[in-house]
Amino acid sequence: MSDYRPISCSFYDELEARATTRQPCTLHFREAPEAPLSARTGVIQDLYIRDKVEYLRLTDGFELRLDKLTAVDDRELRNYC
Repeated sequence: MSDYRPISCSFYDELEARATTRQPCTLHFREAPEAPLSARTGVIQDLYIRDKVEYLRLTDGFELRLDKLTAVDDRELRNYC
């Protein structure tokens, strides 16, 4: 597993807001830097830390490391500091 790179606190707040309101969202992510962009729609069930790495889990069981995210809905991670 590669070194984890934490996401911005402001972007984390966006994820928390969606999890709290159980608002469906579309996650845009890359499994690896050279991989094509993927998308998955669902409801964020949980945000958690495992082995010093932050993850999210959708209600369907899908899990994703937060540093793989590029955007949630129309909110791009690169626009947050």
